[in-house]
Order: sequence, then structure tokens, then C-alpha cells
Amino acid sequence: MHRRDWLISGGAAAGAWRFHVQAPSARLTGQEPQREAPIPRTPAALRGTGPLKITDVKTILTAPAKIRLVVVKVTTSEPGLYGLGCATFTQRARVVKTAVDEFLRPFLIGKDPLAIEDLWQSCFVSSYWRNGPVLGNALSGVDMALWDILGKRTGVPVYQLLGGKCRQAVDTYRHASGGSFKEVEDSVRKAIEAGWRHVRAQIAVEGLATYGAAANRGAVDATAENARAEIWEPRKYTRIVPRMFEHLRSVLGDDVELLHDTHERIPPILAMQLCRDLEPYKLFFLEDPFSPEDVGYFEKLRALTSTPLAMGELFNNPNEWLNLVSGRLIDFIRIHMSQIGGLTPARKVAALCEFFAVRTAWHGPGDVSPVGHAANVHLDLATPNFGVQEARLFSQEEQDVFPGCPELKDGYYYASERAGLGIDLDEKLAERFPITDDPPFDMRWGNLRRRDGAITKP
Repeated sequence: MHRRDWLISGGAAAGAWRFHVQAPSARLTGQEPQREAPIPRTPAALRGTGPLKITDVKTILTAPAKIRLVVVKVTTSEPGLYGLGCATFTQRARVVKTAVDEFLRPFLIGKDPLAIEDLWQSCFVSSYWRNGPVLGNALSGVDMALWDILGKRTGVPVYQLLGGKCRQAVDTYRHASGGSFKEVEDSVRKAIEAGWRHVRAQIAVEGLATYGAAANRGAVDATAENARAEIWEPRKYTRIVPRMFEHLRSVLGDDVELLHDTHERIPPILAMQLCRDLEPYKLFFLEDPFSPEDVGYFEKLRALTSTPLAMGELFNNPNEWLNLVSGRLIDFIRIHMSQIGGLTPARKVAALCEFFAVRTAWHGPGDVSPVGHAANVHLDLATPNFGVQEARLFSQEEQDVFPGCPELKDGYYYASERAGLGIDLDEKLAERFPITDDPPFDMRWGNLRRRDGAITKP
């Protein structure tokens, strides 16, 4: 028997039985681990040792939760072996599709899908003008798909390729909001009762277009929407938020970790005052106190407050976060993984942050596809300096379109133990949820104004 064949057969035998990973709550009960059936290993994982080439790259647009999602599928020369990646830039979904289908696809066909680092670097410079969310998301879709292919070909989950588990499950946070302190309190209590230990609390400001507070907009004509300005003034907001957290701490105590997102909407001087005003309420973190254009204020802010700071969901370029991390000016990195180009750069960001005691808190709202959430979870499991993961409950439609969505239980995400990212896409079913509402975000974000009519950041 050749050495390679012995290794393959030995690896298959060693993986014939695996222990079921228990949730932290189960481990505390002292229950014995249960054996489960062998994890399916694709035939490709057992026989695929020859040369491999990319034969096709295509983009799938779908909106099963009425959010425009972009997923990339990379097909290989090995029958049945393909990978999926998230390329969701929901405000410019069709532009990303063009970037993938018209530009990256012809560049990639015929190349080795296992040369992940080389393909990332060559795709990144292929347009000469680089960076930005369109190229970043297009490249991310390809990059995640290549990691998915590598996992499937070797027969292991992606987290194993990233170094293996540092934890058994991924702690997450959920969103809670309301139009009054009591409504926010009730929303936070529901999250706590459902098992969450971390909750982001947001409150509506009467008469203003408040980020993060639930609103029933109903059906809106696009032309009318584009003609209507939404009004935002920051001072009333910065007065009400500390009072909200004072109320929450008084009724909920200190056990629950509370978070808040300012969404870059307030001037830097008001953000600095808000951070100081929130200190007594011991937030887990305050997110996006400044816009990316104002990151120079972080050095001043760090000297003023002990409120933990999170930043990064709008970042594209390493120069936007390098000084913040190396200067220990933030506590959590909030990068949107698909915006910076996928798993390949994100794992490098996580490694950089480890040396400066900065923890990860990857962006994970509804406008990250279930494929993107799966990639987040795999990296979270393998990252020693993981902090918390933004989470969402997947609708039944999303679970049907994307079989193998990460499991969310008792406030923890669990990755699939299948090879690769462990998630699939039903393309026929995805067609039943077409993108039909172009372009809703453009109307809302682009028409946020001050009372005097001046445009302001969303």
C-alpha cells in the first residue's frame, strides 16, 4: 500500500466515530457525551488527490428574508465539488454581480482553486484600482468559496483548516429596541429569557429617524420615498441614551452584558461626551462612535473614557484599522468580513488583533447571507481572541434556501460539522425569492438630513 493511500484510509477510519459536542449548559449538568453516526465524507475527500481546476464562477441573487443577498458559487473540474461564498453588498447587489460574472470569472477559470492565497492576491490587483466594497465583496464571494472547496476536498470543516476549535460554541448578541424605556426593557428581557447573555439596546427618539429602533414603514412608493427626507438631530439622542441605560441597569442588574450602536451618526465631540456619560452603566461595548473619516479622534477618546469601544463595519482598507489596533485605541474589531475580501484577510486581521488584546466582533446583521454567517462562525471558533458575534435568527425561508444554516441555540452559534463551511444553496428555491425592491437602501440612507436640510451620515 502506498503511503498516501495508507494515510487516506487511516484518516477515514480514525474519523469513523466522533463525539457529539455538548452545549455549555449540557456540560454543566455532567451528562455523558453521546455518540452519533459517522459524519458524511464526500467521495471527493477520499479520492481527490489529482490536479484541480476552476471550471465556472457564477453569482446567485436571492432575497428569502426580503434582504438582497449575493452568493458566489465556484465549480471545479472534480464532479460534484463546488464551493459557496458570501458577496453581499445589499445596497449595490447588481454591481457586485457584474464584478464577479464579467471580470473575476474569466480571470479565474482554469486556475487551481486550492491556491487560495495566490488567487486572493492576484484578484485583488487584477483591476489595478483596488479596495472598496464592490471589489471587496466580489473577492469575498470567491475567497469563501475556495475555503469551502478546500474543506470539502480534505473532508474537514473549515475551522479545522484555520487551526481547530478554541471553543465549542460561539457566544452571540441579539438586538433589542423600543419606543420607550419600558419597551426596550421588555425586549431585552425576552432576549435574556431566550438564552442571550449579550444584548444590544437601541431606543427610538420621538420625531427623529433613529437607527436601530423598529419601525413599520409599510409599502412605500419608490418615487415618493426618494422625495421624502428623514430628519435626524443628534443632541436629543445623546441625552436620552444614558437615561435608557440607567433605567435598564436599575431593573435588570449587572449580569446581562449591554451594548449600543451609535452608527457614526453624531459629531465627534458629542460622541466623546456620550462615552463618558455611559461609563456608570458598564457597557460591553459602544459601537461606531465615529465615522471612518473621523478615526483620528480615537486617540483623544481613549484618554477620556473607560467605555469599551468597537469599530470597523464600514472599513475597506487595512490602513483604516492598523493604527487603531496597534495603538490599542479600540477594544473590538467590527469588520464586515465580505467587505474586506473574505476569510483570507479576516483571519489575518484576527491574528494581528491578538497581539494587541483587541477582540473580534464581526459584523453579522441580516445583510450577511447565511453563507457569510457560517464563515463568521468558523473563524470565531478558531480565534483565541474572539469576543462576541452579532447573530440573527434565520427565517424558515432562509433555512430552506440555505440548508445547513449555523444553529442558534441558547444564545450560542454552532457550526455544522460537515466538510467545508457546512452550508449549501438550493438554487431552484432561491429563484422563488428574486430581488424585486431595488433600491430601498439608497432612498433611506441617501435622504437622511438635518432639520436645516443638510445631508448627514446614515
